[in-house]
Amino acid sequence: MPQFPFSTSSEEENTALSRRSFIQHSAWGALALTLPKPSSLFQSSQMGIVVHSYASRWNSKTPSSTFPGFTNALDLMQHCHQIGAGGIQVVVRDWGDEFSKKVRSQREKWDMYLEGSISLPRTAEDVSRFEQDVKNAKEAGAQVLRTVCMNGRRYESLKTAQEFQEFKKNAIQSLQWAEPVVRKHKVKLAVENHKDWRATELAATMRQLDSPWVGVTLDFGNSIALLEKPMEVVQTLLPFLMSTHVKDMGVQEYDDGFLLSEVPLGEGILDLPAIVALCQKQNPTVTFNLEMITRDPLKIPCLQPEYWATMAEVSGAEAAAIIRMIREKKSKTDLPVLSDKTVEERLNIEEKNILESLNFSRKTLKLT
Repeated sequence: MPQFPFSTSSEEENTALSRRSFIQHSAWGALALTLPKPSSLFQSSQMGIVVHSYASRWNSKTPSSTFPGFTNALDLMQHCHQIGAGGIQVVVRDWGDEFSKKVRSQREKWDMYLEGSISLPRTAEDVSRFEQDVKNAKEAGAQVLRTVCMNGRRYESLKTAQEFQEFKKNAIQSLQWAEPVVRKHKVKLAVENHKDWRATELAATMRQLDSPWVGVTLDFGNSIALLEKPMEVVQTLLPFLMSTHVKDMGVQEYDDGFLLSEVPLGEGILDLPAIVALCQKQNPTVTFNLEMITRDPLKIPCLQPEYWATMAEVSGAEAAAIIRMIREKKSKTDLPVLSDKTVEERLNIEEKNILESLNFSRKTLKLT
């Protein structure tokens, strides 16, 4: 079990020691839920948490007294405040004015930041829904809205080069519908590299839009799935940086390609201190949002012909470089598998991974 930093004065020492003992004998989630307000146990951090880090607890229908599900942004914010996170990035959809004001009040009370996660308009008629979500997010205090152009993964969702060209055309159209709305309301729209765009493609789209209100949510690890070197992705997308998804990645080979898995920060292959420093230099106000998704490793079937249907522009040299990186940096132990665990075990591991990552962000990345 990882050790958390204790910042205590002499009169706090006994309390800190008793809490350390409590950690060693209690479930992680139970610990978090027993803390009504932040304590020296969970020092505050600049690092926020993406809602997808709590994939098992968000809107969970499985009863758990130790890890009760989060039904809305208020629940998520309260828990993240308790464990010392600096803010949240959460889905904004059909909130309504009253709920937005409640989120703003709670956010201001705890001095946390808020970023929205919002769906692009898919048709001209959908623009009004998009604008209402933007207004609700802004009312709650969000100044940056993360979005994606594809909910799935390119190599799974698209079967032909023509399908990719259709995706590209529709995505650009959606962004062109969205841009006047975010410009009108003076909030920024940050498109994630979501295993859909390769970095050069997303950068070209940003240049085509040429708007100060539309940029990028830089995901530190996603693009490995599209055979891109992490630091090259960072350098390509830095000029458009508006937000981040901070993660670390574990890798291993399998018969059809390689496995890719989020792991607690510091346990994977990414040079996180270097990436964070580059982001801070490019955009000193950028937020760092932890996206630690606790799940089975993703299969990247890059040795299967079907994978290449939309990837013709990738050279053999690029593909070989990634395979070489996988072999050189492969995890020394098996990547974590969650599908064979009970629901309660998965919830416990999810919380543990998030707390470990927050600790790394404070201690090593200096996000305090």
